[in-house]
Order: sequence, then C-alpha cells, then structure tokens
Amino acid sequence: MRVLFATAELAPLVTVGGLAEASSGLVRALRAEGVDVEVVIPDYFSLPLANEVVRDIGVPSWAGPASVRTGTAQGFGEVTLVRVPRIERPNPYVDGDGHGWPDNPDRFFAFSAAVAALVHDRQPDVAHLNDWHTGLVLGLLDVDCASVITVHTLGYQGWTSGGWLGRLARNREAYEWYGGTNPLAGGIASADRVITVSPQYAKEIRSPEGGMGLDVLLNAIGDRLVGVLNGIDTSEWNPATDPFIAETYAPGDIDGKQANRTNLRSALGWPDDGTPVVGMVSRLVHQKGIEFALESIRYAGGIPFRLALLGSGERWSADWAHHLGHSYPDVIWFHEGYDRSMAHRIFAGSDLLLMPSRFEPCGLSQMQAMAYGTIPVVTPVGGLRDTVVDADDDRRKGTGFVARSVDTPGVVDALHRAVRAWRQPRRREAIQRRGMQRDWSWAEPARRHIELYEEIAHVRA
Repeated sequence: MRVLFATAELAPLVTVGGLAEASSGLVRALRAEGVDVEVVIPDYFSLPLANEVVRDIGVPSWAGPASVRTGTAQGFGEVTLVRVPRIERPNPYVDGDGHGWPDNPDRFFAFSAAVAALVHDRQPDVAHLNDWHTGLVLGLLDVDCASVITVHTLGYQGWTSGGWLGRLARNREAYEWYGGTNPLAGGIASADRVITVSPQYAKEIRSPEGGMGLDVLLNAIGDRLVGVLNGIDTSEWNPATDPFIAETYAPGDIDGKQANRTNLRSALGWPDDGTPVVGMVSRLVHQKGIEFALESIRYAGGIPFRLALLGSGERWSADWAHHLGHSYPDVIWFHEGYDRSMAHRIFAGSDLLLMPSRFEPCGLSQMQAMAYGTIPVVTPVGGLRDTVVDADDDRRKGTGFVARSVDTPGVVDALHRAVRAWRQPRRREAIQRRGMQRDWSWAEPARRHIELYEEIAHVRA
C-alpha cells in the first residue's frame, strides 16, 4: 500500500497545534505496519535534510515555480518538503501579533497545487489529505486517485474569494460556497472518505450547533464520514523512557512522579506546599476555552490550585495570561510559545491537566496526561468525552473529571471535584493507574486507517 500523506504540520519539524502531533503519530504507526507513506509538508524554514534530492515539479503558472526536496529529517525520517512562492515564514499561519498572514490562501493553494502534481507523478494507491490547507488538492487533480481527507478541526475552513474557482480542474461546484471558495467543504464533498479524529466529534459536526455551517454537507455524505480516535506517539510521550523529565516511572511504579512534581515546582519558583499544580499546554485560541481557564484564577485560592500554562496563539489571550502572571506569580505561571522540554515536564510534574475546550475534535493532551499519571479535567465535548470517564460518575472506571457545562462555572466545579479527589491518596492513585494502563498508542487507529485505505482502493481498482 502506497500512501501520499499531505499536511501543513508535522512534529517535531513544524509544530503549532495538535495537527502536528496527529500527523506525525499516524505516519510513524502506518510505516510500522508496513505502509509505504510519503509525507509531504510545506518548506517553511528551509529545514536541513540528509541525502537530499531536489527537483522541480510542474504546477499551474499561478502556483509556481515549485520544487520539492526529499530526504531524511532529523527526529522524524524521510519527508518531502514543498517550496512554492511565499511559503517560507517564521510561523506557518500567523504574524508576530497573532494575525493570520493575509496571503494564506495563496500560499496553501499553491501548496495544494504542488501536492496535486506529486499525486500525478507518484500515482499512490491513496492520497491522504489533512484540513483545509490541502483541501483544494482534489479540485486540482488531473488524474483519478482514491482519497481521504481528515478533518482535525472544522472551525478552520480556509474560506476565501470565489475568484479561485476558475482555477480548478474539477468539482468546482463542490468548492463554491456562498459566492466564495471553501477548500475544506470542497475536499469533504470530493473525498472517498472523510475522517474525523474521534467518534463523538463525527456526531457533533452533523448538528447545526457543531457543524460550523457544514452540517448539511456532512449529513449528505452519509457513511463516507467516519470517526477514528487519534492516538499519541508513545515513543515521544512515555514516562518510562522520557529523556526530558527528572525521573522516569511506569504504571506499576509511579513513585517517580513525585520527583517530577518537585522538579516542576522548583523550575516555576513554587513551594511544594500541598497545593496541586494544574498544567495546561495549549494553543491560546477561542476553541480551547482559554478564557475559562484564566477566569478560574479568581477561584484558585479557594479550591485551591496553581496553574502552569504553556502555549501561544491569539494576542488578547497571551496578553491576559501575561497580566495574570505578573499580578499573581504565586498562582499562575505563563510561558508564551512552545517549549518541547517544558511541555514534557509539565505533563510529568503536574497533578492535574486542564482542557476547557469549547469544542475538541479529539485532543491529545488529555491522553498524554493520563499516560503520565496526570489527572485530566475536561469539558464534555468531542474526543474529550470519548477518552475521559468522570471519576465521580463512575468510581470504578473513572480516569478524570468532566465539567457539567462548557463555561467557567462548569470548569471551576470540575476543578474543585478534581482537587478534592486528588487530596485522597488512595483514590488519586487509583485514578492515575487507570489512565496510565490504557493503550493510548497509534497502533489501533493506524490499523483502522489501513482498513479504510484498502476499502477505497479496492472500490477504485
């Protein structure tokens, strides 16, 4: 089975959000199962490659000139990097103020044209696309190919001017959206299978409330829409082998977590005085419910807890977090940006992990947290609902705490219940062990993807 896998992010090479981790984890697992995967990403940073092969590729004049570099990237393996005009940026999506680059449609549509050219040249059994950045590929192909598009988040659709429609080779009507061009809608309408990254999210996006304007389309494609829960990369996120943490540990012996708790508190300048630390590693955007987390700080003394926040995103949220960090340094620590080492230390050293998302297609942090014996506190949406069992609702199977409502009161109540349970050592350890013993790897999701690939490739044969 030969798969061309195109994505805008790939950990650890280009990491902005969960798309990077999901893409990397799935590709590694597919390769481990023997699938021949060519992974294609934009060449944002002129990343160095070993054994590099460079060649030009033919794309329409509006998208070129275009070239690709194929070689081995440190920390990942073989990858193909696409260079098209203006693709190179310090951040794939936003400028220093957190505003989207105004030419994002031009950049990613040119990338899509290059991906379409690669599909034509490589003739894979399946083209696997991801999110709106590659959605236009199926409108630019001049060959027939079995196709999958994964919707990691429906909130970003890449909608832009209708002037792009005239450049499409096929399926123009699928991409036309109220006079404009919607690459995600077109990709969904054109693909043989549409995968969402959790079963619950596949249900939610068929409703007007969760469909982000695409619910009618998503209902129309029927059983072509499939929910497959993501996994996590257990070679990266494994407390038994993690090189970034103070002391390794495993489900059968979690004593090492205490050393990581002490190490994290020391790094953040906080005493180990019995106040639980709530970790949060997140993009600072509306979807992630960042204001619910920041508003909860006013209640931190009464619950009590401290918040360690790592992430970047919209300027208003970062400014608010900085302000709180300066005003209440004993309650909240904030680092703007992504620090790989600190992310690992937060997962290992925190007592609880907070994910107060408004919607969450899958979420990886809650699974990473449970793998590290850190108890998740989440909202009842998407993949969070699929992966976290509320320990107050089910005392025998509970793995975390689920808010009763998606708002600040709901989040504060869930935090209060989680801290109360955390203060009971036997109950706390039982919850931790249940989360650590689950198989959160990509093995089963990869096998499910292979089944889907084989289904559509067989139909196309």
